[in-house]
Amino acid sequence: MSPPAPRAWQRMLSGRRLDLLNPSPHDIELADIAHGLARVARWNGQTAGEHVFSVAQHSLLVEAIGLHLRPDCTGPQGLEFLIHDAPEYVVGDIISPLKAAIGDAYKGVERRLLAAIRRRFGLDAPDPALSRLVKRADRIAAHVEAVRLAGFTAEEAARYFGRAEALPEAVLALSKPWPTARAQDRYIARFEALAG
Repeated sequence: MSPPAPRAWQRMLSGRRLDLLNPSPHDIELADIAHGLARVARWNGQTAGEHVFSVAQHSLLVEAIGLHLRPDCTGPQGLEFLIHDAPEYVVGDIISPLKAAIGDAYKGVERRLLAAIRRRFGLDAPDPALSRLVKRADRIAAHVEAVRLAGFTAEEAARYFGRAEALPEAVLALSKPWPTARAQDRYIARFEALAG
């Protein structure tokens, strides 16, 4: 008889117990995702302003950029932008250099969580073109945040995230950090609007 598979249980505020190594869609709740993402700081909290710039707010910025790049996005396509960093509500925002160093050890957990989140909300895997667009919007958002919040020069940001792109002021306004409760509520409201 083989030994039981390892488990890594995380008790969520909703009362669910989520196994991070083998996540079940039944143990995923939107309220838990929004609560966690609104409290995970981008840039390890090293940003200007009274409030941290949370992953929830970053996700809203990425979704707004995605809609700017592809105005005809459907609701499910918009959700792909919004949930692209959703696993971080339990695993945290591990910065890119560390992700690169630990490689698949982190990526595997993130992929399984994102797949469970998609199943929970009835989303198919995105087509490759949409996945590329999500990554592009994510890089554009990172450039905006780096310059506006994290003290990067435009040249430094371009080196890491590519060149700056012209964005409407309404989109750029999303890069001003909000209080936690506002980020959480706005994430839930946008998710529900896109989910219909």
